[in-house]
Amino acid sequence: MIFKFGGQLIPTDMEQWEADPVPAVFVTDSKHAEQVLAKAGIIYENEIQISKIGFCRLESQQDCVVGTLCIPKLLDVLGSRYRMYFFVNRSNVVIVDDEDFSIRLIRRIQQKKTHQGETKERFLYNYIAEFMSRDLEMLVAYERRLLRMEEEVSQEQTANFQNKLMPVRRELLNLRSYYDEMMDLSRELEENENGFFLKKQLKYFGTLTDRADRLMSKTGHLLEYAQQVKEAYQAQIDARQNSNMQFLTVLSTIFFPLTLITGWFGMNFQNMPGLKDGYPWVVALSIVVIVICLIIFKKKHII
Repeated sequence: MIFKFGGQLIPTDMEQWEADPVPAVFVTDSKHAEQVLAKAGIIYENEIQISKIGFCRLESQQDCVVGTLCIPKLLDVLGSRYRMYFFVNRSNVVIVDDEDFSIRLIRRIQQKKTHQGETKERFLYNYIAEFMSRDLEMLVAYERRLLRMEEEVSQEQTANFQNKLMPVRRELLNLRSYYDEMMDLSRELEENENGFFLKKQLKYFGTLTDRADRLMSKTGHLLEYAQQVKEAYQAQIDARQNSNMQFLTVLSTIFFPLTLITGWFGMNFQNMPGLKDGYPWVVALSIVVIVICLIIFKKKHII
């Protein structure tokens, strides 16, 4: 599809554009990418392989700026991603996308934005800002999940806690790397190394950089919060283990002297005092030892 620049993004077909070749946005797939790039006046010598895109980055070449986007899906951050190329020269923008993600983004821009694409700088701003528009809402949802997990820890509801926390931390780490890449990409657009963008329009890319920076900072804070929740859970586990160890220590302290007494009187020597009628005395001595131990533990607030 082709969208002409102007106050609005106006869709047109190739024949109409060839009859009136004004600056435009081309959206195509990898099969037709070479043909469309040639019509847009962009020369790209490398092979276009969307499946191998793994990062968001920007590369400045002599005749164009080449960018790759690798965007996490909001409902499956650790799963497959939206992958695409975008090419920019002095007149046109070409987006290579094997899915309909870019078309859906442009249609959302058409519905929501009054100023859709007067210039290629404005279009790129709207395009990138649109697929980042719901990210803050997503991060707030992560924050609420962590708050619920913290409440569960405070109420000692720690069943399957690690299974709940680990995916959250992995997803947040993934998102932090993504926002870092987007911040670098926006900065490189703002640097305007090839001079393809108007200087007065570079403010749009600065806005994108600030937005990616805020999202990355928010993600970093959530990672720190997740670590605090994990430490609270670990403190809860340690307290529970200390309580169990204290209980076992009390039992061991009580039974150690009893073991000594029973071992002493269980030797059964021939001339041992109390051998014939000492059983009641041994029982009484054991009870006295237990009472003394309990009194000592009570005074030291162990029990």
